[in-house]
Amino acid sequence: MNKRASLILLTILCACFAAQAQVVVTLDHYFNHETHKNASGQPERFHYFWEEKAQTGFSIFGDAFTIQGAVLNSLEDAPTFANLANTKIYIIVDPDSRKENPQPNYIGAAHIDEIAKWVKAGGVLLLMANDSANVELPHFNELAARFGMHFNNDIASHVMDDKHFEDGAINTEGNAIFATAKKIFMKDACSIGLSGKAKAALKNSAGAVIIAKAKYGKGFVLAVGDPWLYNEYVNGRLPAGFENDKAASDVARYLLKKAKK
Repeated sequence: MNKRASLILLTILCACFAAQAQVVVTLDHYFNHETHKNASGQPERFHYFWEEKAQTGFSIFGDAFTIQGAVLNSLEDAPTFANLANTKIYIIVDPDSRKENPQPNYIGAAHIDEIAKWVKAGGVLLLMANDSANVELPHFNELAARFGMHFNNDIASHVMDDKHFEDGAINTEGNAIFATAKKIFMKDACSIGLSGKAKAALKNSAGAVIIAKAKYGKGFVLAVGDPWLYNEYVNGRLPAGFENDKAASDVARYLLKKAKK
């Protein structure tokens, strides 16, 4: 092989290794698939997806991953071990109830087995619930239970309105997840019950667990009682002192580190 051919081969191999090193972060669009009518009266997807730049979107949280070298993906189909094969981080947010979707895709036993198999093989799973009036908890909890977690039918850190932000304040200084954020805002979240190997990762000022974690096989699960990193609360509109924008980067960094292990 001549020098030029060797150089070309080396370039191709380096590109392949670089592609393999990139962490793919996949956002569920199967269990959460809300629509509303746009200005033209046509149904339009909204709520917690990467491309959505409105208040209800995840575009800023998505940027927190891509800035750190990850690749974003979305999964419209039911999750299986096969279609998650190239995914390192899988995120399920606020599964639909009938109030949000007339034909919701509920999390079933087959889905749970496939997701758990993927986590056990080394996947990193992020579960984000909501207050009990705005999330389908019964089936979501069947999945969470596989990892020793239970989203409680309650409201933790209730915030009446924008005049009472401090009611949703949580000190994160020194917390393993939050390398830079020292104070975050999370309102009207589910508290999380723990069993087995699941552990508390963050408690609110009242002592309720609002973020939990668990090792599962070679993988890892992080559960949060609210989809709190959507654009409305990370775009700088919070009062001075709250650092949800930093928290978005911290959570992304924390999950990426788990995925790269």
